Amino acid sequence: MNLVEFFAAPLRHAFFVRALLAAMSAAAACAAVGTFLVLRGMTFFGDALAHAVLPGVALGYLFHRGSRTAVFWWALGTAILASLGIGWVSRRGRLKEDTAIGIVFVGMFALGIGLISTVRGYAVDLVHFLFGNVLAVSPFDLGLVAGLSLGVILVILALYKELALATFDPLFARTLRLPTEFMRYLLLVLAAVTVVTALRVVGVALALAMLVVPPATGLLWGRRLPAVLTLAVGFAVLSGFWGLFLSYYAGMAPGAAVVLVATGFFLLALLRIIGRG
Repeated sequence: MNLVEFFAAPLRHAFFVRALLAAMSAAAACAAVGTFLVLRGMTFFGDALAHAVLPGVALGYLFHRGSRTAVFWWALGTAILASLGIGWVSRRGRLKEDTAIGIVFVGMFALGIGLISTVRGYAVDLVHFLFGNVLAVSPFDLGLVAGLSLGVILVILALYKELALATFDPLFARTLRLPTEFMRYLLLVLAAVTVVTALRVVGVALALAMLVVPPATGLLWGRRLPAVLTLAVGFAVLSGFWGLFLSYYAGMAPGAAVVLVATGFFLLALLRIIGRG
């Protein structure tokens, strides 16, 4: 098989093209938001949100009996409420952010488990929603994922300076009368949108991996935030691209393949650092 055939064979299938575009879009948005979360020491936030959506997923099934679109919007609303709740608890309760994340996480997760246990006929479908299926992405799913991912990235680009200053020097940002609290809550909401968007098609593993691994890889290569952010998004997109091809030829689960490629990029960067040391 020559190189042209290597790339052309999978791309003949419409489902593969949709899966490829969805994985790359979701990965790029996750990496962009994840860069700021990693720099703020909030890597646990994505994991908490992925489980905090359970009440919304269960309620969506209870009220709409199987509509994936309705479940998605319920999950998104729940994730946004959970992210805002984490911000409110940490600020008003004078707790560290990781403590607030843990409290909201366990409370929402327990509520979700309780609700799921009442939806006996739909329990399996609820689990499928959380783990996604990138190879079953429909044209509507692709449009939704690409649109939301692009929206998240555009917001970050539009408010890049404010987000960067609020992340690295919030005290100086306040002296400039920048809305640091608004930026903080905005970042939490953007994380909620990216996690739920990724959950819909690629599942928990890819969503969480793209929030952490590409930003961590970017930090090993770049020193300034613009470089780190660009590298993180670039590694995420490449992981989505090569991961889908690895999945196609190796017969591997797509989410696992993408995460393995992303981890491979991280290990190469780590070995480069170790070699220089």
